[in-house]
Amino acid sequence: MTLMTFAAYEQPLKWIAFGLGLASTVSIVQGWQLAAMCLSLPFCLIWIYCAWLRREPQLKYINILFAGLYVYGIVRYLWLSPPA
Repeated sequence: MTLMTFAAYEQPLKWIAFGLGLASTVSIVQGWQLAAMCLSLPFCLIWIYCAWLRREPQLKYINILFAGLYVYGIVRYLWLSPPA
């Protein structure tokens, strides 16, 4: 199975990414830090995939960087937050 096997799903994935980006923005405005990071991570993963399809290296590497930062932020949030 190759990466191009899923190329037919590129447009629906972009709409899902749009929804995730919108929900992430609402989470940021509401002050829901963990929700914003958890919604932004799949957003970045979708755009990494779409950049690989279209060979857009800048978009791909920027989103790889952001995905790494979101993983770090989620782990840090879960590790450092006191139990309820």
